[in-house]
Amino acid sequence: MLRQSLSITLLWLLSFTAYSQSVVSLNTDIKSLLDSKQATVGVSIWDQNANPIVAINADNQLPMQSVFKFHLAAAVLHQVDQGKWSLADKITITPDDLDNGLWSPIRKKYPTGAELTLAQVIKYTVAVSDNVGCDVLIGMLGGPKVLEQYLHQAGIKDIAVKYNEEMMQQVWQRQFDNWTTANGANQALSKLYDNNEQLLSATSHRFLWDVMKSSKTGKNKIRAGVRQGTIVAHKTGYSGKHNQTGVIAAHNDIGIVFLPNGSHYYISILVSDSRESSDDSQKIIADISKLAWMHFSAEN
Repeated sequence: MLRQSLSITLLWLLSFTAYSQSVVSLNTDIKSLLDSKQATVGVSIWDQNANPIVAINADNQLPMQSVFKFHLAAAVLHQVDQGKWSLADKITITPDDLDNGLWSPIRKKYPTGAELTLAQVIKYTVAVSDNVGCDVLIGMLGGPKVLEQYLHQAGIKDIAVKYNEEMMQQVWQRQFDNWTTANGANQALSKLYDNNEQLLSATSHRFLWDVMKSSKTGKNKIRAGVRQGTIVAHKTGYSGKHNQTGVIAAHNDIGIVFLPNGSHYYISILVSDSRESSDDSQKIIADISKLAWMHFSAEN
């Protein structure tokens, strides 16, 4: 019996040692990848139990851009759970709502306005990063301050939301006031997915994560680093380039990657102040995603 117990202990120690070495190797490989890049990159990778595996510049306050549309959807769904709205409620999109000149598949499909359900507006906002839908939802909530307050009350502290999309996009510097950290992004993902504090009802939780899994943006980011067909629930953000300097303030992707064995991991990558090309900035995210995929796939 003693021999069997010692054998089990030895196997556990060997397994733990191998895992620890794998984590060290993952961190080393990511740092090596970033060494030559002209960008500030925040990286946070957690296992499915929200244990940190990688934290590189993970507490740096970096601009979110459209990443905050995920947080916005959660805040709106919280109000749905409170009985303020229903996902079936009709939301009027007016010509004034459409008149912001920003990216909007809603405008493209309904150039003179439309009546959409709240569920449709959330899907447009998150899955295809619609800016018209985003600002309509922020207006319904009562403004960016209300969104920020909800997030802080939910225990998501490392985030600031000062502007809606229209106001943020008018002045380049304003995007830096809508910030999060890579760790803060993972915290939001894990809190809202694990839902241990019942921040969302079961119905709203399922709706949010179905929408996140249907996201159409960012095919060259986190999704590019995982095996084809892998389910990824994620939200991207992109600033474009500064007209004078050519610097990219934000090329971001945060999400949950679901492994074939049913487990998952959290990964948030915020590429900021990048002097790399747009393609190369996205490749930074894809390459880190691939390293994370290899680590967790080998583990399972």
